Amino acid sequence: QVHLVESGGGLVQPGGSLRLSCAASGKIFISIYTMGWYRQAPGKQRELVASITSGDNTNYVDSVKGRFTISRDNAKNTVYLQMNSLKPEDTAVYYCNAYRGVIGTLRYDYWGQGTQVTVSS
Repeated sequence: QVHLVESGGGLVQPGGSLRLSCAASGKIFISIYTMGWYRQAPGKQRELVASITSGDNTNYVDSVKGRFTISRDNAKNTVYLQMNSLKPEDTAVYYCNAYRGVIGTLRYDYWGQGTQVTVSS
C-alpha cells in the first residue's frame, strides 16, 4: 500500500504565501519517482502545476513560474510546493502525484486526496 498525504492548504489573502507538503508512506521511495503537484479548480480540468524528476529537474506551468517552487526531501519521503504571491486564480484543490510509469504489468502512479487552497480577500 502507498499513501500520499497532502497538508498545508487553507485560506490566504492575495499576495500571501502557503507551503504545501506531501508525505509519502508505504512501499514507496519518492527518490525514484517523478513527483508532481496538480490542481483542479471548479469546472476546470486538472492541470499539472509543477513537477520534479528523480534527477531534480523541475518544470512549471507558465502561470506559476517565478512564484511557485517545488522541492523534495528524499530522507523524509516528502515533496513540497512553496507558493508565493498567490492570486485568486490559484484557488483550487491541489493534488500530489508520484509517477514512475509502467514496469512489467504494474503501473506506478499514485495520488493523494487533495488539499484545498483558497486565495481571497
